[in-house]
Amino acid sequence: MPPHEGLVLPKEYDIKDSNVELIGSDLDHRVKYNSAATEPAWNNGKIGTEPGLFIWRIEEFQVVPWPKEKTGEFFDGDSFIVLHSWKVGDNDKLGHDIFFWLGSKTTQDEAGTAAYKTVELDEFLHGAATQHREVQAQPSDEFLSLFRHYSIRKGGVRSGFTHVEPEASKEVTMLLRIFKHPGAGRSIIVHEVEPTWESLDENDVFVLDKGEKIWVWQGKNCSPMEKGKAAQVVNDMTLAKHIDVEVLSQLESRSKIVVDLLGGKEVTQSTFQAPRPGRFQKRTAEETQPSSRKLFRLSDASGQLTFELVRDGQKVRRTDLDGNDVFLYDIGSRLWVWQGQGASEREKALWIKVAQAYIRRLQETQDGSDAHYTPIAKVVEGYESPAFLKEIEV
Repeated sequence: MPPHEGLVLPKEYDIKDSNVELIGSDLDHRVKYNSAATEPAWNNGKIGTEPGLFIWRIEEFQVVPWPKEKTGEFFDGDSFIVLHSWKVGDNDKLGHDIFFWLGSKTTQDEAGTAAYKTVELDEFLHGAATQHREVQAQPSDEFLSLFRHYSIRKGGVRSGFTHVEPEASKEVTMLLRIFKHPGAGRSIIVHEVEPTWESLDENDVFVLDKGEKIWVWQGKNCSPMEKGKAAQVVNDMTLAKHIDVEVLSQLESRSKIVVDLLGGKEVTQSTFQAPRPGRFQKRTAEETQPSSRKLFRLSDASGQLTFELVRDGQKVRRTDLDGNDVFLYDIGSRLWVWQGQGASEREKALWIKVAQAYIRRLQETQDGSDAHYTPIAKVVEGYESPAFLKEIEV
């Protein structure tokens, strides 16, 4: 029997699904079963007591610490949890942001475990953290600001499958696109793209690893920051192996070698304009305009769970929020969830499920919409993050 016969591949997580919480599901029970009475990841003596950045990857239902030297490096087949803790004012009080990051090819098991464990970590921190759902295609500015450099590579951990590093094979062809994210300050993105000449763009820098040699292709309009990051990436790639590296500017005629290596031997064009991956492309003026704001109330005060629109088109005031309920605040670029201190356990438990159902509804009713990429963040009354407070009138 072939070694793969009879195996069932885990289902990839569809970012449009609304069942991240999966409360009461078989996955929920399996995660609880595989979870010890106390999660070792949260009990290292630092979580909740020290400021800093802490990162874990989900591996077979377990929360595994991510190496410090790989901070900012993510894989499209994985789910991660990132905790950012910082000092509030001059005292010893800490503020917390918890992000669960979902790669475009992560599995339902991994995504569900990341969401479940994020809730568990919040409980460990006494419910004072802001929780964020981040997706690979559209990370929030708050998330990107945590990293000096942000890298997305292909591969990951899935049923024993691990990413194969480029140096492991002489036959590899890997193409990395390096660019400054237009919406996140000075963040530099490293994104693995399809190894074809059609992925090239004259505004960015590309690193092509052919196994026996590494080529750096500098688009004619690339920035010094992008060139500098490419040099760092190449240095990291060559630390473990001796290999030739050649840097070519698009303005040099010899740069056509890289186009040829990527299957473009018959290509004669001198202009390359490939769209950036996901939502990293530059926004148009229309896309950057504020969208209509909507505020919804999630309540079970009547005995039945209700979801109703309470404000449409105006910026929300602090007095619009009732501490006995949960509110969803759609500002277009992000969906905020505000949880009142007096909200019922049912309302608290269902916030992520309702939020993602709302996002999926937007996706289904808007032609050409990519609403399912919208970042989702939850804040608790009395522990609102500065980013949330900027969106309301106090």
